[in-house]
Amino acid sequence: MLLLPTTVTVREARDVQRMLGQALKSEPDSGVVIDAGNLAQFDSAALAVLLECHRLANAWGRPFAVRNPPPKLAALARLYGVDGLLTLATGPPDLPLKPGPASTAIPSGPSNLSA
Repeated sequence: MLLLPTTVTVREARDVQRMLGQALKSEPDSGVVIDAGNLAQFDSAALAVLLECHRLANAWGRPFAVRNPPPKLAALARLYGVDGLLTLATGPPDLPLKPGPASTAIPSGPSNLSA
């Protein structure tokens, strides 16, 4: 499972995406799970990062899910109509992933935007 940092805004998005992209390569073939439970400050760039992770997982034929999204992130995903793509779920990480489209923490940088 991969862990999102506490902050993912337009300022951090490029670095977070690069680190997640590298970490995704080592995720098991059984699926890619990103835990967003630590995410406290974010903007729509966080969704862009997650959508790119979904695209990569889909290209590699791996299921993809986002666990423990903050309520505001889930609401933003619903607003943009991408909540189904991201397979937003709460609960333990061992929940089975839907087929279809270890733990690594991604460091965050400073930001003054809050969710």
